[in-house]
Amino acid sequence: MLEKNPLLNTVKYIFAVLVGLAILVPFGWMIVTSLSLQRDLTSVPPVISVSSWNLDRYVAIITSVSANDIAYAFRIAMGNSLFVSFSVTLLALMFGSLSAYAFARLRFRGRDSLLLFLLFTYMAPPVIFVVPLYMIFSSLGMLNSKVTLVLLYCSFVIPFIIWVMRGFFASISKSYEDAAAIDGCSRLQALWYIFLPMARPGLIATGILAFLMSWDEFFMALIFTSNLTAKTIPVAIAEFNGKFSVDYGMISAGGVLASLPPVIIAIVFQKYIVMGMTSGGVKE
Repeated sequence: MLEKNPLLNTVKYIFAVLVGLAILVPFGWMIVTSLSLQRDLTSVPPVISVSSWNLDRYVAIITSVSANDIAYAFRIAMGNSLFVSFSVTLLALMFGSLSAYAFARLRFRGRDSLLLFLLFTYMAPPVIFVVPLYMIFSSLGMLNSKVTLVLLYCSFVIPFIIWVMRGFFASISKSYEDAAAIDGCSRLQALWYIFLPMARPGLIATGILAFLMSWDEFFMALIFTSNLTAKTIPVAIAEFNGKFSVDYGMISAGGVLASLPPVIIAIVFQKYIVMGMTSGGVKE
């Protein structure tokens, strides 16, 4: 057994603290900014007055009914983001898992080439596909539509799920599949009753990552949406900048609320994220 090196442990602890501060300090400052008065934020230097902190911006986001209010726009955008992200996650997991199973357990001509092509579509910069996709959806009258965003996001989330879940399905021993075949299970039944339950950590982990990829996406949403019908949170926050002034507090309040779903998901499912991202690489 290797002896512990006190110096190395100290360096690791210091590095961990620095990383933690780099993550928590900006988030803490964002919370402080969201609670502070606008005059305190625009003064030079900025003033931190705890006695003047309030939840007015959060209340405005929840209760505002004026279509011209940025708080109202943010609330609608948050609902759009939730709808799009959950829809993409469910659809991508369904189709991605089926495809990943086929790539992992079936033998067919061009399998490896097709898998590499799917990986290319995931890795390629989105700007390559924007112009033709915009022309297609424009001709179909599908701009400013949440359905359009769901289809666009699935185009890069599904290849990611296929690539990751293929490793999980490939790591499951073939003896389980043979036993299922002996018992009279079809391939779909084997997938449903054997492979999906055994790959549950990977399924949850990839589902969480698919949700986060959809939740944070900015470029496609910016190009394909121009009103509140389908505008998502990243675009709405980017538009908080006024023509002559910037409401830093409202931007920060929006950032805090936008970060809540990913933070809650990470806290609740953290064990599945770690387990899922490590177990897929272990083969029998």
